[in-house]
Amino acid sequence: MKLSRPLTALTALASALTAALVFSGPAQAAGPAYVALGDSYSAGNGAGNYISSSGDCHRSNSAYPALWAAAHSPSSFTFAACSGAVTTDVTNSQLGGLNSSTGLVSLTIGGNDAGFSDVMTTCVTGSDSTCVNRVSTAETYIRNTLPGRLNTTYNAIRAKAPNAKVVVLGYPDMYDLSAWICVGLSSTKHQKIDEAADVLDSTIASVAASHGFAFGDVRSTFKGHELCSGDDYLHSLVISPSWESYHPTATGHSAGYLPLLNAND
Repeated sequence: MKLSRPLTALTALASALTAALVFSGPAQAAGPAYVALGDSYSAGNGAGNYISSSGDCHRSNSAYPALWAAAHSPSSFTFAACSGAVTTDVTNSQLGGLNSSTGLVSLTIGGNDAGFSDVMTTCVTGSDSTCVNRVSTAETYIRNTLPGRLNTTYNAIRAKAPNAKVVVLGYPDMYDLSAWICVGLSSTKHQKIDEAADVLDSTIASVAASHGFAFGDVRSTFKGHELCSGDDYLHSLVISPSWESYHPTATGHSAGYLPLLNAND
């Protein structure tokens, strides 16, 4: 009977320790240090919920980089993507957050180098032949000049972040070519614009692979959700703010871009 009190105390202590282990579980490890680079398709033009301090970069808390960071709690998150960026903007002004501790890098880049904004303006305001000629000029640039610019950018990223997983994300086809009715641009323009997107994605995918980077082909996740699909993940022409035109919606980021980053991170 003299041992009952010590045994009771020991039993209580053991129970408390067991409960602590059961309910606290293993410590939650922080995700890898993450840096998001690129242009408006990474910054979040069109997604709303803009970060006021980002100014003309139009970064959004509903863009896929911010969504990934919110879900994975990275040890650090640098959101450097900026509306209008071309490859030289990435190398000259977006790489400051990269270092040997960076675990994940994502980016979309190349569309502005090829003149995406001017292509869409020309096709919206010009004739079929003017649109086709402008898109063909962009395709020539994509095939002949863009690979060198991408190589320079990808080399700079790898030099700054030698241990990072780099995920390069592409661009969606703009139009659902199977749609019976598609108000706005002609079918000739729709087909040519989508053709250019395919050339751009194929070029980016090839260069990314040569650097050992993962490529996320968003044409697959946007399939059936292009303009004129009836369940669009993209904005058509937006009067105000005009810079949201032809960019992914918040759903385009959460259901189009984010799943591919998750699959490749």
